[in-house]
Amino acid sequence: MPQWATFLGLTGVVLALLLVLSHLTQSAFTDGIDGSSDGVADPTAGDSTAGRDPPTDAGLRSSTDASPESPADDANPTSRTDTDSRSRDGRDRPGSTPERDASDGASADGQSPTTPPTATDDDPAPDSERDRTSSRAPGPALEGGQLGPADRGVDPDSLSTGMVLANVAFSQGLFALLLLGAAIYTAIPASALGVEFSLGYLESGLLLGTVAGLAFYVANELAAAGATRFGFDHDEALRELLSPDSLGGWIVLLVGVLPIIAGFEELLFRAALIGVPAAGYGVSPWLLAVGSSIAFALGHGMQGSVGVVVTGLLGFGLAAVYVLTGSLLVVVVAHYLVNALEFVVHEGLGLEWAETLEG
Repeated sequence: MPQWATFLGLTGVVLALLLVLSHLTQSAFTDGIDGSSDGVADPTAGDSTAGRDPPTDAGLRSSTDASPESPADDANPTSRTDTDSRSRDGRDRPGSTPERDASDGASADGQSPTTPPTATDDDPAPDSERDRTSSRAPGPALEGGQLGPADRGVDPDSLSTGMVLANVAFSQGLFALLLLGAAIYTAIPASALGVEFSLGYLESGLLLGTVAGLAFYVANELAAAGATRFGFDHDEALRELLSPDSLGGWIVLLVGVLPIIAGFEELLFRAALIGVPAAGYGVSPWLLAVGSSIAFALGHGMQGSVGVVVTGLLGFGLAAVYVLTGSLLVVVVAHYLVNALEFVVHEGLGLEWAETLEG
């Protein structure tokens, strides 16, 4: 006997985990990209302290106390408060004096005390070199007490496409296996999920799914272009991050990753959240379609506000097709085609056929 309540409870757990993971990923990428909200500098910006108050002289001295001395420091002993007590190798030198430091400087590098010493193997790196390497140094503190993206968020530039694709395939594949295992464990009928084992089901699923996928792709492009025309921009950073740069990468994306994404999301948002409650408790599938589409949109928060709205509309369209056909295969094929065409057309071929509407 099917255990409807148990399956729906497990489905709720999977949905909650997915939404939490999506939110954490979105927050991490936002912290790594946008430094204006938390003081983390944009890694592509020239000013590493953008978004923070200018550090005081004491703050600069405390974070660069191993920097080479300059003639201005010799002429102004008060500005050497933080550096007079430290040697060139960074160890404390109790009782040191300006004269002793100057003489040590001349003997260490063969230059006069008033000449800025050049960098050697024992000397700290020049300011420009230190600036380039400070972001790679371990530890949370950068100049001025600033935290780098590795400590506050994820820098997308530091992630390879292969790493991201592997993470997406693993996480969503794992969720799909959990749902399938839950369906088997609770004895949910295949028909409640929209699955049949027949040649006619396969043929109609592929045909109707292809037609629906092409229609949804065109509608999705027009909706995004129309939103952009009215001043609502959509974020394509995630799609660009997932785009491969080699033939092998494209094969992995189109044959491996995108089918997993389409299969899992349709199994969750259409079969588990619409088909099972409708079959087990007689709930209106159209009411369930609205709720599942909202959850589907919330799971795509990384695409920005416009992306969430467009994705929600796409989700309701897929839900409508699922309700009308009763076939999980149809919506899986349609979902896959929408994603695959977006990647191939925009990232593979570089075509922006709907950009005339954006203008």
